[in-house]
Amino acid sequence: MPSLSALDGATLAYHVHGAGSPLICLPGGPMLPSSCLGELGGLSSRTRLIMLDPRGTGGSATPADTSAYRCDRLVDDVEALRLHLGLDRIDLLGHSAGANLAVQYAARHPERTGRLVLVTPSTRAVGIEIAGEWRLETARLRAGEPWFSRAYAGLRAATAGTATPDDWEAVTPLTYGRWDAAAQAHHASDEEQRNEEAAAAFGAEGAFDPAATRTALAAFGGPVLLLAGEVDVAAPLPAMTEYAALFRDATLTVQPGAGHFPWLDDASRFVTTVATFLT
Repeated sequence: MPSLSALDGATLAYHVHGAGSPLICLPGGPMLPSSCLGELGGLSSRTRLIMLDPRGTGGSATPADTSAYRCDRLVDDVEALRLHLGLDRIDLLGHSAGANLAVQYAARHPERTGRLVLVTPSTRAVGIEIAGEWRLETARLRAGEPWFSRAYAGLRAATAGTATPDDWEAVTPLTYGRWDAAAQAHHASDEEQRNEEAAAAFGAEGAFDPAATRTALAAFGGPVLLLAGEVDVAAPLPAMTEYAALFRDATLTVQPGAGHFPWLDDASRFVTTVATFLT
């Protein structure tokens, strides 16, 4: 497993899959190791995936100071990876919470950022509030599923701010386009690998400055692909439409039938969409 020294000397691990032009990939969670992305449904057959393990996950070192997990501070780790690879500019893919890091990197280093791929992105870094009704409306597209009633009740509790741990667990099938064995295994793996301490610190006070980030992204000139899932309650379409409008040159693509992990729901469509954008 290759590694590098961060700007503060910490050891960071990364993984390389495939060949060709590099695409730096930032996992979600927040603070899951890059293994949660797999090879993005086979995207490694079309481009070289360079997947960074965030601090305290996978092969990367655990910092003594938990403030090093803050999203704004992790921008320096992405820059350290760029310098380590000897790249003048980098194409970036951020999934879910990892999109917060991707856009903060682009805001701080626009001259070092080429193409930007945001996959079912979290909106915290840009301050877009997601209405509970948007999530519920999206969830109702799944009304024919055998698990829907319990999942919808859990989501109603979550949007009302009264959810119990059981409610949150009941919502899980709504985050996948298909709640099959592969999705269940993926969810279980994520739960096992999540660094809860790091996840709590990722969005701590000072991690985000939405107004400044939005201003910087409005001036960002690189092409952006925002890939949304048709049935994703975590990143519903109205929020994704608002997000895409923040950029000069953004393409919003909605993957039919996809949830929060679109490469699991239709790998071929996901790979074609992203690879076409990158070329």
